[in-house]
Amino acid sequence: MRIRISFSSSPIPLIYHRTYQRSLCSESQILNKPISDSHLPNTPIISNSPILNSKSDSQSAFSKKITPTEIGYLSCQSPQKISQSAVLKQPNLIQVFLRHRNNPNSALKLYKSAEKNPNFAFGISASFYVLLHILVNSPSHHRIARSLLDRYVSVSSVPEANVLFDQLIDSAKRFEFELNSRVFNYLLNSYVRAGKYGHAINCFSRMVERNIDLWVVYLNILLTALVKRNTFKEARDLYNVIISRGLSYNCATVHVMMRACLKEGKVDEAEKYFGEAKGSGIKLGAAIYSTAIRAVCKRTDSNLAFELLNEMKEMGWVPSEGTFTNVIGACVKQRNMALALKLKAEMVSCGIPMSLVIATSLMKGYYLQGNLGSALDLFDKIVSDGLNPNKVTYSVLIEGCCRNGNIEKAYELYTQMKRLGIQPTVYHVNSLIQGLLKGGFWEEALKRFDEGVECGVANVFTYNNLISWLCKEGKVKEACSIWDKMVKKGVVPSVVSYNNLILGHCREGNMDLALNLFSEILGKGLKANVVTYSILIDGFFKKGESERAFEIFKQMVELGIAPTDFTFNTIINGLCKVGRTSEARDMLKKLEDKGFIPHCMTYNSIIDGFFKESAVNSALSVYTEMCERGFLPNVVTYTSLINGLCKSNNFDLALNLQNEMREKGLKLDVIAYSSLIDGFCKRRDMRSAGVLFDELLENGLSPNTVVYNSMISGFRNLNKMNEAIFLHKKMINEGIPCDLATYTTLIDGSLKEGKILFATDLYTEMLAKGIKPDVITYSVLVHGLCNKGQLENAKKVLEEMDKKSLAPNVLIYNTLIGGYFREGNLKEAFRLHDEMLERGLVPDGTTYDILVSGKLKGKNTPPFGP
Repeated sequence: MRIRISFSSSPIPLIYHRTYQRSLCSESQILNKPISDSHLPNTPIISNSPILNSKSDSQSAFSKKITPTEIGYLSCQSPQKISQSAVLKQPNLIQVFLRHRNNPNSALKLYKSAEKNPNFAFGISASFYVLLHILVNSPSHHRIARSLLDRYVSVSSVPEANVLFDQLIDSAKRFEFELNSRVFNYLLNSYVRAGKYGHAINCFSRMVERNIDLWVVYLNILLTALVKRNTFKEARDLYNVIISRGLSYNCATVHVMMRACLKEGKVDEAEKYFGEAKGSGIKLGAAIYSTAIRAVCKRTDSNLAFELLNEMKEMGWVPSEGTFTNVIGACVKQRNMALALKLKAEMVSCGIPMSLVIATSLMKGYYLQGNLGSALDLFDKIVSDGLNPNKVTYSVLIEGCCRNGNIEKAYELYTQMKRLGIQPTVYHVNSLIQGLLKGGFWEEALKRFDEGVECGVANVFTYNNLISWLCKEGKVKEACSIWDKMVKKGVVPSVVSYNNLILGHCREGNMDLALNLFSEILGKGLKANVVTYSILIDGFFKKGESERAFEIFKQMVELGIAPTDFTFNTIINGLCKVGRTSEARDMLKKLEDKGFIPHCMTYNSIIDGFFKESAVNSALSVYTEMCERGFLPNVVTYTSLINGLCKSNNFDLALNLQNEMREKGLKLDVIAYSSLIDGFCKRRDMRSAGVLFDELLENGLSPNTVVYNSMISGFRNLNKMNEAIFLHKKMINEGIPCDLATYTTLIDGSLKEGKILFATDLYTEMLAKGIKPDVITYSVLVHGLCNKGQLENAKKVLEEMDKKSLAPNVLIYNTLIGGYFREGNLKEAFRLHDEMLERGLVPDGTTYDILVSGKLKGKNTPPFGP
């Protein structure tokens, strides 16, 4: 309700407001206060605006004692009742108050007597403003004046701040009161206490306009209230006015603004406020330093946090546990465990015991350094000291154990936590599942997954962990099963879920299924992202469907989805994979014109592509261009170069690159070692190959099947089958799988040495492992058996090939025909020739030489096998 009060020279009537019911009843209520007046100025603070200070001669009359007539008039308690109409004709209440302007106790007593009048409503009236002016000019009545305003402002029908403010100003002028800033500061605070923040801000603005001094304590209360309500813009605007107008403020004012910034997540702005406060010369306290440290720690600047902590100590303040916790946490995030431990020791020396939060933070720091043992030792210590680990502590340790490969300990902690009655959260379950999957413990991970589903804690991230791992392992069928369970349980798949399964189908070459899922994303109202499109583009390229890949890319761009570097690299790599490396190089130049910055990986794809196309010079040209443009080659770059050069018989250049890698401090990977070892083996330099093989082991790498096959083939070529067989046994002992090439080489070498039984055992072993022989293997068997006169067994090999519907080649027939000629069995030799023709095989020059001369030309034929 908005009321306009007009002041005229005629007596001002009482304004009755029935909704304001018996507003103030007892002095005990009046004395309830929000803050002590000891925090406020004890003397009136006068504004710079013109005020009326002159005193009339009749002012002395205002100090008269309260007369019975006045009391009767106010309370209607005289023996002779006064009607309401009569009351309105009595001397004006304002004049009654003014008679007692120098006796606030009398004025207040008159007010309390008036309250007892059933027709009295003191509310919004000029008489109320007069009473306020009387009370605020008496130091002993300040609290009462403040409480009066609190009660007055709390009602819903109070005038707007601008109206009330003007009425207070006007009443002071009209009735010659000294304009005291106290009443306006009380009004400002009353609005805040009543939760009328808009009125409070308006009151603040009017006080600034009239140059009425604002008390810092009430400014800070208003700012705090605005920040608590998250009205940060209003708080910031108010603070800017304080600074721009040169109003008084203190450390607490800045502190409130810093807390507001931290609530908004504006860490840099909080630091800026702190820096400006330090520069302004304001006396700062421990609390604002603690908040500044908290701000610095949020952006993980442990060095600056440590400096501020030292400043606090230099000023004689002991940082709180919370401050130590923040700095130690920042140190841990920056992997600065030395400083974190130093601060922990310093905190304990200050008499602050290590809390569970700090202990947990240090445990995380230890395991991030790879020092899981110290993390577990600290865990045992806090338990023995009486601290009870909570969910967070167990989460940190379980994650630490999983990251460091100690799955057994992770599971032990998980079980211990449940035994202590701490229910696992989705975070515990997900961490343990991730660790188990990383260690390859699929069945155990599935058990934990089922447990999480049964307990109701499994969420979409839990399902995604399993689906992602299964798809990467090529177990797409199992991934689909987990997907079905997720949908059945009502867990809504995310775009990440779809991306994982699409990736699985793409890796298996099932692009139709991948596209079905892609369509489902759109049908579910989800938005496919750049990762989705990039996976599909890569899938089509790997399947050799480059045009389809470009269609997906075009669709993505038309939808306004910006390609990432990963997308561009996928396209360039895809073109290289399908033999379009020159086109990929041209596209790179076009993309660079559009702002794409290539990576080392981009050049690696092109280099590898050119080598696969046998364009050695083009590959070396790209390598030169890469170095000239300031891109540092990495291990993958050198591996592609070494591998390509070895395969193209540029072995010396490959060795030069190996030396270049070592000079740059780069270590060869298994592929690079494999290429160089294979090169030495083909050169029959088994000594150098052996040196590299030993170096590979010393560097902590594990030789793979390809490396062993090269070494075995090298020893076979030198007729050193004992060394070859030793490596074969080493492969089996170390769990490295032997493949068809391994067995074919060993069988060939054994047959050449006449060890037919051993070769037969190797062949049987190969079949038992499910490895199927190919034409090369059968060629080796036929050739070896024929050379040892085992023609009937060699012929059985041919029959076995027929049973397996495997067509023999010309080489096998030539070997058998030559064998029978050597034994003088011309009939069988010519029969095999006719059979070869019937199979559609075309005899070569060797065949006719055998038939004409009756013997194989070139007895020193090269060995079979890889």
